Amino acid sequence: MGIRPAYPQGAQVEHLKFGFGTVLSCNEEHIVIKFDDFGEKKFVTPIVVTALKKSDRVPPVEKRSSRSRKPKVVAAPAPAPVAAVAAQ
Repeated sequence: MGIRPAYPQGAQVEHLKFGFGTVLSCNEEHIVIKFDDFGEKKFVTPIVVTALKKSDRVPPVEKRSSRSRKPKVVAAPAPAPVAAVAAQ
């Protein structure tokens, strides 16, 4: 039987240095947390567990890209070079 992860996926945690985050994955060796202000961080589980505490906050809503996606413009091939006309 495996050891149960310290924090389940989706758990809200608070780290002393990085602030609030959401657990993306956790096993005996590593834990990956997506922090609100620092992005994703991967830690060695036994070391970081002492710096984490559970949070009762509601996870933030994922922001979608505000830029509208424009269709890619395919560049026309460059015209072939014009051969120099030989002087007569």
